[in-house]
Amino acid sequence: MSGPAQSEGGPVRPVTALVFATAAFVALLIFGLGMTSLAIGEDVVATPGLGQTPGIVATTVATLAFAAGLWTSVRRSPASYWGSAWTTAATYLGYVGGLWFGAVVTGADVAVAGAIAGRIATTWFGLVVAAAAFVCSWSGIALVRTRASRPRWPWEDEFDE
Repeated sequence: MSGPAQSEGGPVRPVTALVFATAAFVALLIFGLGMTSLAIGEDVVATPGLGQTPGIVATTVATLAFAAGLWTSVRRSPASYWGSAWTTAATYLGYVGGLWFGAVVTGADVAVAGAIAGRIATTWFGLVVAAAAFVCSWSGIALVRTRASRPRWPWEDEFDE
């Protein structure tokens, strides 16, 4: 069965770019935080007794902020790369705020939660969050802006000899 002919080129749909970029962000964030923790020999949340809840809440809030920021950027025509700066800022603030909120919910004092969030915001871990958000949001916007055609093998050409 043959369907309608697919267009040769054109941008990736905004929803598709959003899904790919968000999945890449989560993967890069988890990988980056893990490798940074391994490299510097410290836990992301070094306060004992809090468990995994602050990290889970922070990652969830950061992912939602990333998706919202990127969606705002990619649905415009044409999508602007400046949207990656705003998406990065929203994601960074979402992670730090989510970490603070998760620590408070877990039972930490407000001052301790502030110290935890401040430590993340001012160390390599904060840089990893911002870098992951910037790289993935820039890539998501690039997917929407591209005019490339799908990849083809040499034997798929119509004009074979």
